[in-house]
Amino acid sequence: MVRITIIIVFTTAFPQHQSTSESLPFDLFEAIADLKQELNAVILAHYYQEPDIQDVADHIGDSLGLSRQAAATDADVIVFAGVHFMAETAKILNPHKLVLLPDLNAGCSLADTCPPKEFAAFKAARTDHLVVSYINCTAEIKAMSDIICTSSNAVKIINQIPEEQPIIFAPDRNLGRYVMHQTGRELELWQGSCIVHETFSEKQLVQLKMQYPEAEVIAHPECEAPVLRHASYIGSTSSLLKYCQQSPNQEFIVATEPGIIHQMRKAAPEKRFLPAPSTNYCACNECPHMRLNTLEKLYLAMKNRKPEITMPEETRVAALQPIQRMLEMSV
Repeated sequence: MVRITIIIVFTTAFPQHQSTSESLPFDLFEAIADLKQELNAVILAHYYQEPDIQDVADHIGDSLGLSRQAAATDADVIVFAGVHFMAETAKILNPHKLVLLPDLNAGCSLADTCPPKEFAAFKAARTDHLVVSYINCTAEIKAMSDIICTSSNAVKIINQIPEEQPIIFAPDRNLGRYVMHQTGRELELWQGSCIVHETFSEKQLVQLKMQYPEAEVIAHPECEAPVLRHASYIGSTSSLLKYCQQSPNQEFIVATEPGIIHQMRKAAPEKRFLPAPSTNYCACNECPHMRLNTLEKLYLAMKNRKPEITMPEETRVAALQPIQRMLEMSV
């Protein structure tokens, strides 16, 4: 009898695993640390980045926290491990610094739902409205806005605007609905959404809750209303991290991008953190844009001083004022 062994090799085409023709050092962590010293660079990383990137970052945070770090840094080079609009914000605040993004294709599904041309027409039809835009938008949308907000400060900012003032809230309709509920204000909502936060399944969340009846559901306000109604706490990424540390509960179901769970486990290793399930139990609750950045790409960006974030100065200046207003109103 002749025995035949068949070996099947599966390959993937996920962008985050693309190989590079450039040679890489054996110890990327050490090489990145050396480049930080050489460039006088600071690495800013969002909570949704892969654990290795979070571990080499100088500052980890949500959009508001990283905006503050970008505004305050005295580094010559800002390496932004996040998505394009975040690195743009750093460049808007630091026009004379080199701002690097490990992968220029790291965009944002929410920002993509608000094209500048269409939004300009939407705004032109409502000339008496103040425009408050969630920071998850392009520089062009920021330039058309009066105030920028984040999930951390959206309620606080809306509450500071006179009640008689009509408001356009863009681009996230789910965050907008949450803000309306919290403030009692009517907002004219742009109908944008985040693919990650819209994938959570209420049905499967309930099933997971039945499996872990002691687990506390905590959620980001970008989630849809059916998911939010099961949450005992709703807040920004940084506030979810803080809440799970302070809560006496030992188990949590986390309804946001699961990258934050790395920091939750580091902060409270004795507690259990379960990612909220998405439709069909796929990995759809991982942001495909955030995951385009890798430790290898971060190293190469620092080594080669590119990809660099640039924009027209006219756009940058116009986008700066609403960001500064946000920072002033968030004190």
